[in-house]
Amino acid sequence: MAATLAPQTRVNFQTSPDRYRHWKVAYAGDIATLTMAVHPHGGQREGYELKLNSYDLGVDIELADFVQRLRFEHPEVRCVVITGGLDRVFCAGANIVMLRTSTHGFKVNFCKFTNETRLYLEDASQNSGVRFLAALNGTASGGGYELALACDKILLVDDRNSAVSFPEVPLLGVLPGTGGLTRIADKRKIRRDRTDVFSTIAEGIKGKRAVEWNLVDAIAPLSRWNESVGEMARSLADSLPRKAERGIQLEALAMDFESDAWNGNYVSCKLDRSQHTAELTLEAPERFATSEKEAVDQGAAWWILRALRELDECLLQLRLNEPEIGLVLLRVRGQAAAWRATDALFAGSKHWFVHEVRHFGKRVLKRVDNTAKSFYAIADQGSCFVGLGLELALAADRIYVLNDPDAPVSLGTTEANRGLFPMANGLTRLATRFLGDPAAAERISRTETMDAEAASTLGLATVAPDSIDWDDELRLAVEERAAFSPDAMTGMEANLRFAGPETMETKIFGRLSAWQNWIFQRPNAVGERGALTCYGTPEAPEFDSSRT
Repeated sequence: MAATLAPQTRVNFQTSPDRYRHWKVAYAGDIATLTMAVHPHGGQREGYELKLNSYDLGVDIELADFVQRLRFEHPEVRCVVITGGLDRVFCAGANIVMLRTSTHGFKVNFCKFTNETRLYLEDASQNSGVRFLAALNGTASGGGYELALACDKILLVDDRNSAVSFPEVPLLGVLPGTGGLTRIADKRKIRRDRTDVFSTIAEGIKGKRAVEWNLVDAIAPLSRWNESVGEMARSLADSLPRKAERGIQLEALAMDFESDAWNGNYVSCKLDRSQHTAELTLEAPERFATSEKEAVDQGAAWWILRALRELDECLLQLRLNEPEIGLVLLRVRGQAAAWRATDALFAGSKHWFVHEVRHFGKRVLKRVDNTAKSFYAIADQGSCFVGLGLELALAADRIYVLNDPDAPVSLGTTEANRGLFPMANGLTRLATRFLGDPAAAERISRTETMDAEAASTLGLATVAPDSIDWDDELRLAVEERAAFSPDAMTGMEANLRFAGPETMETKIFGRLSAWQNWIFQRPNAVGERGALTCYGTPEAPEFDSSRT
């Protein structure tokens, strides 16, 4: 009984609260309530029903949009209550039929996006003055409990029925795919023996035992549910200072992703499907804000916010909708003064809006780090890899720099390269690049301007050919990359991009995602009698008992 894979529809990541089908948002002063009320027949594609508040990518796209808008449009909010809209059910996790009928690549990218979204909740708590309360009005299974774990506090209804659970191992033959195993061990620091038991009990754990094991922070009876939620939300909100009363509105991006050339105000992407490549270019404007007031007054039109939003959207499109594109050639252009002025604002401003744009930039750069594409930074004539622009080059797998005095390139560092945009490992990209030579990282971080020769000498350039060899060098590098196995490239890049310390975030994307990626292809999960294939059918799964 092999699962039939449904054709993948093109994913649209643009949405807004007035178009949400699965979430209801209510604002009351400094407390917002986000209610999960998944439309059963509102799946991202046909072929499955979103029962029991189970979710697919479309549900999570709306959640990610809410978090983004919360940070920019509602700075007055100090606590968000996330609860369920169904009786006795908070969320049943990722939809099983959706997973069963999706391609392997889609499943992996789905898990990656949901992981990023849950990390964005935690990032908002850490950096944006907002706390999240998971008010579990019913059972939270799998991805539903993983969403709760990303919140600051978890309140579970004590109705003798509702539980938290990870049924993936006993029922599906896979793992919780969005950081659950990592968070119960590293974030909530639950004992190893208890995490082992919990992760293999399909029915989960409820009531006082859930509190005792630290799976939830508190329980509340139905008779006092609303009061308990309100009291905990009020306590969380009052633990934080007020930030601002009004935010800025994020308008829709007008980019046509149906063509082979995506053009925004500051970002463009041209696809060459025959070569499996894309040319992604970010260009700074000639006129730019030089003061905090200018940036704040411009709001959503501030060039760097718009550019980051366009870049983020292109990365998501490449991931989910362009699986055949294997290599992205990154270019950064424009005036160095634009990058320097913008980075100076990031470093010096304490205004909440500038602060939020900087943290958004951090998240977009991490999206590059976590994207299963090869990235080559191309510093040819007219390039300007400076500050935040240089961070894009440092996020790439290789940096090619044209060494030609008649076709100058501009490279240089700012405060952006000295800690404003840390990687998942907690280090700067320069420190990660020169992990074995910290002095080199420090030396480069203080070098404000570099030409091609200096970039090569200092170790920023992977290769710095002259104009005679440039075209051939680049052509051969592109052709060579396209000839390698995409699977091998994905595995190699993910191993090489995250040198240095291991954090909860690197564990989620490096360790847990790698295992889940592998398990999603194993017959015990997705074979004809695999657990994921048989789930919800009269057939019982059959396992190959060999350990590998």
